[in-house]
Amino acid sequence: MLVLLPPSETKATGGDGPPLDLETLFLPELTPVRAKLGDALVDLAGDVPASRAALGISQRQEHEVERNAELWSSPTVPALRRYTGVLYDALDITAFRRAQLARAQQRLAVASALFGVVRGGDLIPAYRLSGGNSLPAVGSLRGLWRPALEPALAGIDELVVDLRSGTYASLARVTDAVTVRVVTEDAAGRRKTVSHHNKAYKGKLAAVLATLPREPSTVAGVVSAVRRAGLAVERTGERELELLTGD
Repeated sequence: MLVLLPPSETKATGGDGPPLDLETLFLPELTPVRAKLGDALVDLAGDVPASRAALGISQRQEHEVERNAELWSSPTVPALRRYTGVLYDALDITAFRRAQLARAQQRLAVASALFGVVRGGDLIPAYRLSGGNSLPAVGSLRGLWRPALEPALAGIDELVVDLRSGTYASLARVTDAVTVRVVTEDAAGRRKTVSHHNKAYKGKLAAVLATLPREPSTVAGVVSAVRRAGLAVERTGERELELLTGD
């Protein structure tokens, strides 16, 4: 099973791993695109105003440009430690035992504007690039990633649970993936998509799937495992699930 997570704009600083080695990342066939994007991001960092415009950041966030400038030389950490924010707080890998962390680093993967997709244990540096950005040297990320990333993901021979946000799902479709909608239900039984707690509940779901002693290989198996863990989930289609919040 592979669980695709959205990334986060916020990332932990520093690290104790060696500089980025693209050949060690998940789906090495994506190396040419990763190298092209990495070089474009480093080159762009030489022009701070242009970087701010392309990345959609303010003057107070210019430290993000410095991170990009040091992309090829800065220290790395596993992806699950690099990304931060609401979803990753709810995932809370610091609470995992050693065996659980090993499973999480293998089962969880993070969608990335820069790397396409990385496994949770892949060593990556801090950087700034979002799925909706367009770089002067390469154009839109969707146009760059889709021809390479879609066939790479299509070749994954395991159950894929797709928790990506719309921006990152648009970079590459995964035709047979299980998708999850986080919803709330009112007194009349009407359901609506949750926005405020969406990331937190997806983080909780990811934690359950990442730490199961035995990973499910079917949609029905996912539903059963998640329910046993105490989350309310329903199957609404062949490969569509709804995760009900308690709000």
